[in-house]
This record gives sequence, C-alpha cells and structure tokens, in this order.
Amino acid sequence: MGVLLSPAIAQADSGRDDIPAWNGTVLGFEPQAGDLLSRRLGLRQALQAFGFEYQLAHISQTAYNAKGGYNTDKKAEYIDQFSLTFTQNLEMLTGIPDAAIEGNIVNRNHDNNLTSTRLQDPRVGFNDLAQESWGGQSITRLGWLNFRRSFLDGKLQWRIGLMNKVQDFDQIIPCDFQMLSLCGGKSADSGTWYNWNVHYWGSTVQYRLTPELTLLTGLLEQNPQAPSRSHAWSVSTDGSRGILLPLEAEWRTRRFGLPGIYSLGLLYTNAKQTDLYLGQSGGPGAVDPAGYRQYRNTWFLYTGFNQQLTRHADNVNRGLSMSWSLSLADQRSNKSRYSSSLALRYRGPFDARPNDWLALGVAKMQGSANFRRGQNFLNQQNEAEDYSDPRYAPLPESSVNAELYYRFKATPWLELQPLIQYWGRPGGIAQTSDAWVVGLKTAINF
Repeated sequence: MGVLLSPAIAQADSGRDDIPAWNGTVLGFEPQAGDLLSRRLGLRQALQAFGFEYQLAHISQTAYNAKGGYNTDKKAEYIDQFSLTFTQNLEMLTGIPDAAIEGNIVNRNHDNNLTSTRLQDPRVGFNDLAQESWGGQSITRLGWLNFRRSFLDGKLQWRIGLMNKVQDFDQIIPCDFQMLSLCGGKSADSGTWYNWNVHYWGSTVQYRLTPELTLLTGLLEQNPQAPSRSHAWSVSTDGSRGILLPLEAEWRTRRFGLPGIYSLGLLYTNAKQTDLYLGQSGGPGAVDPAGYRQYRNTWFLYTGFNQQLTRHADNVNRGLSMSWSLSLADQRSNKSRYSSSLALRYRGPFDARPNDWLALGVAKMQGSANFRRGQNFLNQQNEAEDYSDPRYAPLPESSVNAELYYRFKATPWLELQPLIQYWGRPGGIAQTSDAWVVGLKTAINF
C-alpha cells in the first residue's frame, strides 16, 4: 500500500461540547506536521488559496536477508515510490456545496522484492512481503480519480468515479510497518479488490448514524486485469468479471476513556472464482476434462480494532496503542484460510523524542486446506515425494512473522525507520528455514 498516515481520520469532532474531540494521533494517524516545499517555497499555502490540497511523498524500503530463508545468499533489495494525493475543492470554484475532486498518482521504481528472491520458495505464491510497497513492476499509475460530495450536514458522503478501497474501507489501522501482513487491515487478502495505486470503477456511500457509528457500502467493479500495466491509466472496463459489494460498520469511541476505532466488514462478489482442488465432475480439477469448478457468490470477512491504552501525563499525543486485525476467506478458491495480526505502538517513547515511534507487530497466516489438497494431488500425479525434486509442489500450512521498528522524526518532513523482521516458516513451507531481515524505511513529505 505504502501509506504512512490517513489524515481523514486523524482528528474528528465529538459532536458535543462536554466530550473532548476524538484524536487518532496515538493510533498512528498523524496529521501532516510540515513539508519541504512549504518550508522552502510556500507552495502549499499558494495552492490552498485556490482550494487545492495535496500530499506529495517519497517512500523507500530496503531489506537485507541477514539469516535463513529459502535462499541464504546475502542480498539487499531496494524499492521506492513517489505518490501525489490531492483534493480540489469545487465549492469555491463552482458553488456546489461540500463537493470535491479527489485523485491519486503513484510512481513505483525498482522491480525488486527480497521475499521472492530470497525468503520464500518461488514454487508457491507469497503470503507476505518484506517490502509492502512492492507491486510487481516499475510503473506510474492512476490510483483514483473521482467526485465526492457530502449531504445532510456531512452525515452522508458519496463518491463516484475511478475508485480505490483505501478511500473508504478497512482504514482503522495505519500502514506504518514495512511488512505487508502488518500494514493496515486485511481486506486486500480477498484478492478481489486492490490496494493503494490500482483503480476500478465504482460508487461508495458513507452514512454517520451517530457521532460514533458509520456505515459504509458501495458498488465496485471486480476486475482482475486492473493491476496490469495496460490498465495503469485506462478508463475501460475490459476484463471485468462482476461486481463487488462491500458492507462495513466503523465505530469510533471514547467509551474506554481513550480514543479507539473498531470495524467489521463483509465483502461479497458475484464474479467467478476457481476452486483450488475440485473439478467440474467432483474429482480433482487437475485431471478433470471439464477443468476446475467455478463459483459465484463468494464472501470474505474482515474485522479489527485500534485502541489507545495509555496517555502521557503532559502530552495527549504521546502514549501506547494496540491494534488487531483478522480476515477469513473462502478457502475453496482463496489460498488463504485466515490471516491475523497484533501490534503495539508507542508514540513519544522518550521525553527528548516526543514525535518518534516504537512499534512491535506479529502476524499469523494460515493457508487454505483446499489449496494444500490440490498441491498434494499434483505430487501424487508426478510421483514427487522429495522437496528438492523440481516437480514437487510445496504444501503451505501456517507461518508466523514479526517486525520491530523505531521511527525517527528527523525533521517535520523526514522520517527514518530502521527495522528488524523475523520470518517463521516463510510462505508457510516447513522445509524453508526461519529468516531474519534487517531493513530501513524512509519517508519524505515534499
């Protein structure tokens, strides 16, 4: 994904004078404190006069396999990306109240990935990434471009156009870790919609039932071709298979004395999904003349919370928070059965460094029993019993990964984040040795 913060939920009014405003800073959602171009050129202030708000950022992620993995030869991999996210206020230009155009453009460079080159067996697809911003290609893409308007004094918000799920859904946990399984929520594990820099047609609605409870839904295109290079700037629906219907409830609360945010989401698609084992005739699909069985009406469940636990006595923006997320997939057609992560974050761990972060996260991924069944059948067909046999199809089970990082706020516009990762049974393959990875993530706000 590559998103460090979500300013949209950093602060929120409680709606009552006797209740302090909901403040998501310690949860990981920091409002942008400063940027290089404003300090040097005053560019932001000049554009704000015309209703144009932007965030221009550069993120780099480096990972080095210090020990273990599928390939123990030492190597460092580097990737980076530039992203421009913008909002143009239309009310001051056209008179349309509470209306805006929103857009996002992402440029990714260096098609390198330590996970596939060193950490995991290339014979199975990855279930995690050491560098979450890797997207499989060096490319500049349109992430989204749409129209947004609010109604009923801001209680109802509507978007339409070229969308991305991160604008509305599954946004209670920030993407601060470099490891993908700890970056944000789990809804992208569905494999039916895509994160950050991939767009698809759709329309979404948010309705705030109470100051704390918001319902979110929408109708989106399900297009497996959307991440391809040919769709980077396309407005075509070529490749679409059906629709996505998400439904999510998001609850922001101070009922425990400190800010917290909780969500429960269900994602439905009518697009055809292919069984990982069964064929059309009921036997193994690998030998079925009619091919593998296909399904419609597939579901995916995701949920989580992000709760502040402590608050520093003299600074409300310092303290400890805990987040947890979980996804449950239809394992007939999804290589994942479930994925879960738990993380602790502390903002301002030292009096001398009130804006730094210290964080530790652990994630578990459980593979689909149906996929394992299909892999096992292929081994029987190929008479391959030895893991070292090139014909052998590895049998993924579960894996446990972890990351510890410290983020230095060097300047208002520069962050340096050294980190260490532990990979237990990479890719869920028992024959792959546990691995240790050291890395560095940097972020610059221009």
